Amino acid sequence: MSVSQTSSIPKLSGSFISLDMVKRATDEKGRQTKIICTLGPACWEVPQLETMLDAGMNVARFNFSHGDHEGHGATLERLRTAVKNKNKTCAVLLDTKGPEIRSGFFAEGNKINLVKGETLILTTDYTFKGSNKKLACSYPQLPQSVKPGQQILVADGSLVLTVLTCDESAGEVSCRIENNASIGERKNMNLPGVVVDLPTFTEKDVNDIVNFGIKHRVDFIAASFVRKAEDVSNLRKLLADNGGPEIKIIVKIENQEGVENYEEILKLTDAVMVARGDLGMEIPPAKVFLAQKYMIREANIAGKPVITATQMLESMIGNPRPTRAECSDVANAVLDGTDCVMLSGETANGPYFEQAIRVMARTCCEAEGSQNNNNLYQAVRNSTVDRYSLSTGESLASSATKTAIDVDAKMILVISESGNSARNVAKFRPGSFIICLTDNETIARQCNGIMRGVHAYVVDSLDDTNGLVDLVGKYAAAAGVAKAGDKIVVVCGQQSGSGSNNQVKIETISADGSVPPVDGSAVAGSLKRGLSFTDLQKLA
Repeated sequence: MSVSQTSSIPKLSGSFISLDMVKRATDEKGRQTKIICTLGPACWEVPQLETMLDAGMNVARFNFSHGDHEGHGATLERLRTAVKNKNKTCAVLLDTKGPEIRSGFFAEGNKINLVKGETLILTTDYTFKGSNKKLACSYPQLPQSVKPGQQILVADGSLVLTVLTCDESAGEVSCRIENNASIGERKNMNLPGVVVDLPTFTEKDVNDIVNFGIKHRVDFIAASFVRKAEDVSNLRKLLADNGGPEIKIIVKIENQEGVENYEEILKLTDAVMVARGDLGMEIPPAKVFLAQKYMIREANIAGKPVITATQMLESMIGNPRPTRAECSDVANAVLDGTDCVMLSGETANGPYFEQAIRVMARTCCEAEGSQNNNNLYQAVRNSTVDRYSLSTGESLASSATKTAIDVDAKMILVISESGNSARNVAKFRPGSFIICLTDNETIARQCNGIMRGVHAYVVDSLDDTNGLVDLVGKYAAAAGVAKAGDKIVVVCGQQSGSGSNNQVKIETISADGSVPPVDGSAVAGSLKRGLSFTDLQKLA
């Protein structure tokens, strides 16, 4: 049984869940957890992309382990057409291929059959054409990196090898085959517990980042197999030196070295992805859930968005319904504190991409609805102050969140140039809408894409705070998101459009939807540019 982490006295968790919650229809209003969808052949045409946007896609992931720049460029153009057609916001994520170790090619045929108990020799001569007796490996330092008794996992763990001997001079490793398996050419290989001597960013990765990511103004780079803080610094410099400093970095933690250096990595990155696929190859599978909870908690305390990924609804690649275990996996990630959940093959390769997004969205809503927002706020705040003193921005966001909970505000309006204020508010999990207004389209996509509970919109100017508050009130009332008498908590600067935010105030929506300034000053005219709450109408 699980013990509540938010109660002042020991209690079983789930006390907020009742029989009524189990029986009632799913309330899909106000989903806070964001959804990242991988694009692929199953879903990359404009009508399909429009369907995905309607279903709840917040970020489109381009997987550079597959495809080329021409193909990805055409897909990106279609995505932007779909976004324009639907008048929605969707961020773009470039996921690097990263360093990899692969088995080699065969002398005959495209498959080999391996028998349990037999010996297989791995050679670092990658020109060698292999068989079921000897197989090439792309990692030149293999004999120096592994030791007798260690395991080597091939083809996502479908083949397990145990190292018997290492011959450094010959560049060979002799292994015992632990299970019957049939594998194809160039399969991935994992060395659990081994510090691999490979660069984090390959020549291909650098080319993809500079000549596609920066060129096409993507919003995020998901860096595969980040192992140390220096990797983040190097990527930050690469982006800055090539005209892409505004692109946010998402580190993918996929091996034991990355987990061990996680706290230093977290200080430098913009966001984190718990990439459980390769992580489950690199550490014992029974430990993955612990690593997930640890990384999510630390990211929550640091106020960095965190993504949970890999095999969340895997069965929906071929089936219109998920397994119960898969839905529980999604829900538990939300309860752990994830900001985003991700779909991979479920959308890229499966015919049921729309169903997968909608099931994931409903599951997130159910998990969110089972949480007590006040307790969640207190838990985040207490965990943070136990670790360090709140920054000025965090203190302001904490006050805004507590105020919104106390007055039952319908939304928190954050006026932000950089998006940092919105990120700070999202950290404290207010439960109500977080509306972020910015004059920067990239910031809007980034905030809307991976920050839990944030809905970001672009306006022409941030100079008139009163005008923006009034505008939001009118649009919220027209969309049915709010009504007369509802409270709005506003996070803004004391002087409109000047410097960092330093003020929290409460405004009230009037009968006509306007929000008259409490100080009696005049409200400016419309400042909207693409500001529309049509995407929130279904949440009303």
